[in-house]
Amino acid sequence: MSPLSSNDLERIFEKLDKNGDGQVSLEELNWLLERIGVEFSLQELESLVGKPSLDLNEFLFFYKSISTPDSNDGNDGHGDGSANDHDDESDLVKAFNVFDINGDGFISCEELESILRRLGVMEENSSRDCRTMIHVYDTNLDGLLDFQEFKHMMSS
Repeated sequence: MSPLSSNDLERIFEKLDKNGDGQVSLEELNWLLERIGVEFSLQELESLVGKPSLDLNEFLFFYKSISTPDSNDGNDGHGDGSANDHDDESDLVKAFNVFDINGDGFISCEELESILRRLGVMEENSSRDCRTMIHVYDTNLDGLLDFQEFKHMMSS
Protein backbone atom coordinates (compact mmCIF):
# COMPACT_ATOMS: atom_id res chain seq x y z
CA MET A 1 0.00 0.00 0.00
CA SER A 2 1.18 3.49 -0.72
CA PRO A 3 1.31 4.98 2.78
CA LEU A 4 0.28 8.50 3.66
CA SER A 5 3.02 10.72 5.01
CA SER A 6 3.04 11.90 8.62
CA ASN A 7 2.16 15.39 7.38
CA ASP A 8 -0.86 14.01 5.49
CA LEU A 9 -1.99 12.11 8.58
CA GLU A 10 -1.56 15.17 10.79
CA ARG A 11 -3.70 17.24 8.40
CA ILE A 12 -6.37 14.53 8.39
CA PHE A 13 -6.24 14.40 12.20
CA GLU A 14 -6.64 18.18 12.46
CA LYS A 15 -9.62 18.14 10.08
CA LEU A 16 -11.25 15.30 12.02
CA ASP A 17 -10.68 17.03 15.37
CA LYS A 18 -13.54 19.44 14.75
CA ASN A 19 -13.69 20.79 18.33
CA GLY A 20 -9.90 21.25 18.55
CA ASP A 21 -9.44 19.30 21.80
CA GLY A 22 -6.50 17.27 20.46
CA GLN A 23 -8.60 14.12 20.40
CA VAL A 24 -10.44 12.38 17.57
CA SER A 25 -13.60 10.80 18.89
CA LEU A 26 -14.79 7.44 17.61
CA GLU A 27 -17.67 9.27 15.92
CA GLU A 28 -15.19 11.49 14.05
CA LEU A 29 -13.02 8.49 13.15
CA ASN A 30 -16.06 6.50 12.02
CA TRP A 31 -17.12 9.42 9.80
CA LEU A 32 -13.78 9.23 8.00
CA LEU A 33 -13.88 5.44 7.67
CA GLU A 34 -17.40 5.58 6.20
CA ARG A 35 -16.22 8.14 3.60
CA ILE A 36 -13.62 5.69 2.35
CA GLY A 37 -16.02 2.75 2.34
CA VAL A 38 -15.09 1.06 5.63
CA GLU A 39 -18.16 0.23 7.72
CA PHE A 40 -17.92 -0.29 11.49
CA SER A 41 -20.51 0.14 14.21
CA LEU A 42 -19.32 2.42 17.00
CA GLN A 43 -19.21 -0.63 19.29
CA GLU A 44 -16.96 -2.51 16.85
CA LEU A 45 -14.73 0.51 16.47
CA GLU A 46 -14.46 0.99 20.25
CA SER A 47 -13.60 -2.69 20.63
CA LEU A 48 -10.91 -2.33 17.97
CA VAL A 49 -9.49 0.94 19.32
CA GLY A 50 -10.02 0.17 23.02
CA LYS A 51 -10.98 3.70 24.07
CA PRO A 52 -13.49 6.46 23.24
CA SER A 53 -11.02 8.79 21.49
CA LEU A 54 -7.50 8.99 20.08
CA ASP A 55 -4.78 11.62 20.37
CA LEU A 56 -2.47 12.23 17.39
CA ASN A 57 0.05 9.52 18.34
CA GLU A 58 -2.71 6.96 18.88
CA PHE A 59 -4.29 8.00 15.56
CA LEU A 60 -0.93 7.46 13.80
CA PHE A 61 -0.60 4.05 15.46
CA PHE A 62 -4.18 3.15 14.45
CA TYR A 63 -3.44 4.11 10.85
CA LYS A 64 -0.26 2.05 10.87
CA SER A 65 -2.06 -0.96 12.33
CA ILE A 66 -4.77 -0.95 9.67
CA SER A 67 -2.51 -0.11 6.72
CA THR A 68 0.50 -2.34 7.33
CA PRO A 69 0.32 -5.60 5.38
CA ASP A 70 0.10 -8.68 7.61
CA SER A 71 -0.38 -6.50 10.70
CA ASN A 72 -3.51 -8.29 11.81
CA ASP A 73 -4.13 -11.12 9.40
CA GLY A 74 -3.84 -14.01 11.83
CA ASN A 75 -1.30 -15.72 9.60
CA ASP A 76 1.43 -17.37 11.61
CA GLY A 77 3.77 -17.52 8.65
CA HIS A 78 2.85 -21.10 7.79
CA GLY A 79 0.75 -22.22 4.87
CA ASP A 80 0.10 -20.41 1.62
CA GLY A 81 -2.08 -17.62 3.01
CA SER A 82 -4.60 -18.06 0.19
CA ALA A 83 -7.55 -17.03 2.39
CA ASN A 84 -5.65 -13.90 3.33
CA ASP A 85 -4.75 -13.30 -0.31
CA HIS A 86 -8.46 -13.43 -1.13
CA ASP A 87 -9.21 -10.98 1.70
CA ASP A 88 -6.46 -8.65 0.45
CA GLU A 89 -7.84 -8.78 -3.09
CA SER A 90 -11.36 -8.15 -1.78
CA ASP A 91 -10.12 -5.15 0.23
CA LEU A 92 -8.36 -3.80 -2.86
CA VAL A 93 -11.54 -4.14 -4.90
CA LYS A 94 -13.45 -2.22 -2.21
CA ALA A 95 -10.78 0.49 -2.12
CA PHE A 96 -10.76 0.70 -5.92
CA ASN A 97 -14.53 1.12 -5.94
CA VAL A 98 -14.26 4.01 -3.46
CA PHE A 99 -12.01 5.87 -5.91
CA ASP A 100 -13.97 4.81 -9.02
CA ILE A 101 -16.78 7.26 -8.27
CA ASN A 102 -18.65 6.85 -11.57
CA GLY A 103 -18.28 3.05 -11.61
CA ASP A 104 -16.76 2.85 -15.08
CA GLY A 105 -13.93 0.54 -13.98
CA PHE A 106 -11.26 3.25 -14.13
CA ILE A 107 -9.91 5.89 -11.76
CA SER A 108 -9.54 9.27 -13.42
CA CYS A 109 -7.49 12.19 -12.19
CA GLU A 110 -10.72 13.97 -11.21
CA GLU A 111 -11.94 10.99 -9.16
CA LEU A 112 -8.59 10.60 -7.40
CA GLU A 113 -8.46 14.31 -6.64
CA SER A 114 -12.04 14.31 -5.32
CA ILE A 115 -11.41 11.48 -2.84
CA LEU A 116 -8.04 12.83 -1.69
CA ARG A 117 -9.61 16.27 -1.15
CA ARG A 118 -12.44 14.71 0.88
CA LEU A 119 -9.83 13.03 3.06
CA GLY A 120 -8.05 16.35 3.52
CA VAL A 121 -4.85 15.09 1.90
CA MET A 122 -4.94 17.27 -1.19
CA GLU A 123 -5.42 21.00 -1.58
CA GLU A 124 -7.63 22.69 -4.19
CA ASN A 125 -6.17 23.01 -7.69
CA SER A 126 -3.85 20.04 -7.32
CA SER A 127 -4.87 18.27 -10.53
CA ARG A 128 -1.27 18.29 -11.72
CA ASP A 129 -0.26 16.23 -8.69
CA CYS A 130 -3.02 13.72 -9.46
CA ARG A 131 -1.98 13.46 -13.09
CA THR A 132 1.59 12.78 -11.97
CA MET A 133 0.43 10.12 -9.49
CA ILE A 134 -1.64 8.40 -12.16
CA HIS A 135 1.08 8.69 -14.80
CA VAL A 136 3.59 6.80 -12.62
CA TYR A 137 1.36 3.68 -12.54
CA ASP A 138 -0.53 4.06 -15.84
CA THR A 139 1.20 1.28 -17.78
CA ASN A 140 -1.05 1.49 -20.85
CA LEU A 141 -0.79 5.32 -20.94
CA ASP A 142 -4.55 5.93 -21.25
CA GLY A 143 -4.52 8.56 -18.47
CA LEU A 144 -6.62 6.34 -16.18
CA LEU A 145 -5.91 3.62 -13.64
CA ASP A 146 -7.58 0.27 -14.17
CA PHE A 147 -7.77 -2.25 -11.33
CA GLN A 148 -4.43 -3.95 -12.12
CA GLU A 149 -2.63 -0.60 -12.24
CA PHE A 150 -4.32 0.43 -8.97
CA LYS A 151 -3.31 -2.89 -7.40
CA HIS A 152 0.31 -2.29 -8.46
CA MET A 153 0.20 1.25 -7.05
CA MET A 154 -1.16 0.03 -3.71
CA SER A 155 1.50 -2.67 -3.41
CA SER A 156 4.38 -0.26 -4.12
